[in-house]
Amino acid sequence: MRIGIDLGGTKIAAIALDAPPDGGSGGPSADGAERARARTFTPTGYAGTLSALAHVVAEVEQAAGKRAERVGLCLPGVVDGAAGRVRAVNLPWLDGHPLAADLAVVLGRPVAMANDGDCFTLSESVDGAAAGAAVVYGVILGTGVGGGLVVDGRIRAGANALAGEWGHLPLPWRGEADGPPLRCGCGRMGCIETVLSGAGLSALHAHHTGQDLEPPAIAARAVSGDAAAALTLERHADALARALVTLVQVLDPDVIVAGGGLSGLPGLEEAVMGGWGRYALSGSLRTRFVRARHGAESGMRGAAWL
Repeated sequence: MRIGIDLGGTKIAAIALDAPPDGGSGGPSADGAERARARTFTPTGYAGTLSALAHVVAEVEQAAGKRAERVGLCLPGVVDGAAGRVRAVNLPWLDGHPLAADLAVVLGRPVAMANDGDCFTLSESVDGAAAGAAVVYGVILGTGVGGGLVVDGRIRAGANALAGEWGHLPLPWRGEADGPPLRCGCGRMGCIETVLSGAGLSALHAHHTGQDLEPPAIAARAVSGDAAAALTLERHADALARALVTLVQVLDPDVIVAGGGLSGLPGLEEAVMGGWGRYALSGSLRTRFVRARHGAESGMRGAAWL
């Protein structure tokens, strides 16, 4: 049995999954059957966070009736595996701490740690929408824009642990339809995230229509026949296609799998695959663009497979 924990800004969620009897030396099992889960609020402070993480592990093990030999942890921000430390964007009390090592001491067993985008991608490559693919890039379209890279079933975070930070590249082939460049949370202007995130979609719609709407309202209006809302989704999908083509032409993945709230926008998959050939060197791309199978649970499932 393995336990995966998703440490977020407001909650901690954990899941126990069945694993091979050897503990996973041959790779995770194909089914990943769930045995138990637990959830609690994320406290502030480093000691409090360690205590809360230990609590959810104990709760999951009690419900499953078994002790896990290993625990995986995913969290937002940059996880520097080489240094064993984290640079967490919205959990500042974790910055610079050897979280995995300290949690391993508390739990008395090994703890593996990775960025939530990396864990999302690993989950979908193991038993999700990209199962069986050799090279998988995961993209998260939500409050922010992040992702991860998995090759042959292993996370490839890169020398600087930045392999999934495609949201902070400039939006390629920018035009009037994308609206004026906006300042990103990273401090730069015109990043991909400023257009493809939830706030970016709302800003795009407001720029062209003057209407201040949240993404679910824009999507609902588009489905009901609102031409302006439908055009906003077309513009957003076109910007996404351009951004993804840069990934294809650098990494050439077999599958790009999308998660996050905006991955469910109506017609997104068809619009991206129908349009990205206009921007690629090869007009016909064999890369598949698919929606995540495990959705919001991919982070903690991926953590279990670390």
